[in-house]
Amino acid sequence: MTNFKRQLITAAAVGSMLLNLALPAAAGTTITISGNGSDSENEAEVKLEHETNVTQENNLDLENEVEVESNTGDNEAEGNVGGDIKIDTGDAKATVNVSNTVNSNVASVDCCPGGDVDVEISGNGSDSENEIELERENEIEINQVNYADIDNDVEVEADTGNNEAEDNVGGKIEIKTGKADTSVTLSTTANANWATVGSASTNGGSLSAIISGNGSDSENEIALELEDEVELDQENNLDLENEVEVESNTGDNEAEDNVGGDILIDTGDALTDVTIDNLVNFNAADVDCGCLLDDILAKIFENGEDSENEIELDLEGETEVDQNNFCGWDDGDCDNEVEVESETGDNEVEDNVGATDGDPTIETGNADTEVEVNNSGNSNVFGDLGDLDWPDFSGFHFSFTFDLQDLLDLLNG
Repeated sequence: MTNFKRQLITAAAVGSMLLNLALPAAAGTTITISGNGSDSENEAEVKLEHETNVTQENNLDLENEVEVESNTGDNEAEGNVGGDIKIDTGDAKATVNVSNTVNSNVASVDCCPGGDVDVEISGNGSDSENEIELERENEIEINQVNYADIDNDVEVEADTGNNEAEDNVGGKIEIKTGKADTSVTLSTTANANWATVGSASTNGGSLSAIISGNGSDSENEIALELEDEVELDQENNLDLENEVEVESNTGDNEAEDNVGGDILIDTGDALTDVTIDNLVNFNAADVDCGCLLDDILAKIFENGEDSENEIELDLEGETEVDQNNFCGWDDGDCDNEVEVESETGDNEVEDNVGATDGDPTIETGNADTEVEVNNSGNSNVFGDLGDLDWPDFSGFHFSFTFDLQDLLDLLNG
């Protein structure tokens, strides 16, 4: 069956986007107001912003139309006088394989600016006014969207039948057909999004905020606002239609209005095998930032009498993940339509005249039809992707480990 990891690698050549974005590791941030004289006014305002926007979109309109006819039949022996009549056809074999591997997005983003933050107001004179305002924002937005409109239309006919022996005089009449063997395989793997933001080993650094050793009647304030926001949208839109019409025919043979001789119609087997394997619409996301600082120390101590000291700390962390799958978003559902005919019958022996060694004989081969349709899709996974096993669907199993570097190495040969 389909090897999902191999197909994902193949998809890099057809409608695929891969992104490995490592944010620069920020050095530690140190803000200090110290050693300033009495009655001084000291203020430090610092704003650190980091914004990452990743947009990956694939749009595909794919149509495969295949018409195949393999024919050794439609032979005629008519109006002959004297001698044996024999129609002996070879095998008719038709094999069609259609494989579509399309629309894959892979993104790996480190999420934190990183580094330690040290904020200190110390050793300033009496009646001084000292203020530090620090705002640090980290925003990551990832949009992964796939649009696929896939139509597979396959018509196949393998024919060794439709042979005629009519109006012949004298001799034996024999129609013998070979096998009609038809095999059609449709494999569609479409619309996969992978996103990892940060990892469990992400270190957000530490925060130290200290107001100490300032003179009497001083006013000291530290205001800290730290925000971390991750927004991840994954969406798959698929309109898939598989239409397969297959006919394997060794029948429809006629021996009519012949005079003299034995009559034999012996057909071969009619074999038809149709397999449709659809694996579509898969979202996997792992968000593990820890961008808010791991260790926080906020301390006010040993300041002079009548001093006013304040530390304000606002920590916000927001993660929003939307995963959506739509099959048949354009003009209907995802459809699989299969019409199969395997025929060895509809043979006729009529209106034949003459002395024979035995009765007219019709021997048909086997008519064997096998149709298999496997649909797997519309799966959303949010969490640790370190070792992700695809569930067992309809007798086939997918197992892969998400390792972006391994994937990139394979894509690069």
